[in-house]
Amino acid sequence: MEKSVIQRKAAAVEQLTEKFNNAKTVVVFDYPGLTVSAFTQLRTQLRELGGDVKVYKNNIARRASIAAGFDGLVDTLVGAKAIAISYDDVVAPAKAVYEFSKDNKAVKIVSGVIEGKVASVDQINELATLPSREVMLTMLAAGLLTPVREVAIGLNMLVEEKE
Repeated sequence: MEKSVIQRKAAAVEQLTEKFNNAKTVVVFDYPGLTVSAFTQLRTQLRELGGDVKVYKNNIARRASIAAGFDGLVDTLVGAKAIAISYDDVVAPAKAVYEFSKDNKAVKIVSGVIEGKVASVDQINELATLPSREVMLTMLAAGLLTPVREVAIGLNMLVEEKE
């Protein structure tokens, strides 16, 4: 029986390692005192954004993070931790957990991985507070159109002056 338990744990480490390797963003956070309904709400929110959140045993998470090359996560995987993973969007899990932590004080971001690099709490929070893609594109468009508008106003003033 002991061999089957070891095999299941090895399979869990392998599965989590694969998730770490395929993930765009990983967010590790504390959740003690969080109700089941609140955790389910966060899970649903992340699923809608193309991510997943799960509680792993620390030993399995440590071994998987080492196998995936994220040795910096090992020190943070102590106590009750949950791991949010996104395979598509870099910002989505960080933003979801960050916004969720505002309403639920039990949730506290500890560390994570952003595009294959171990990230600190500050880096995860920075990522989470970035404006959405649409807002950033709007800001870019406005920045690009401002000089054109200024030139058009200047040319219009020259035409009016000459008339």
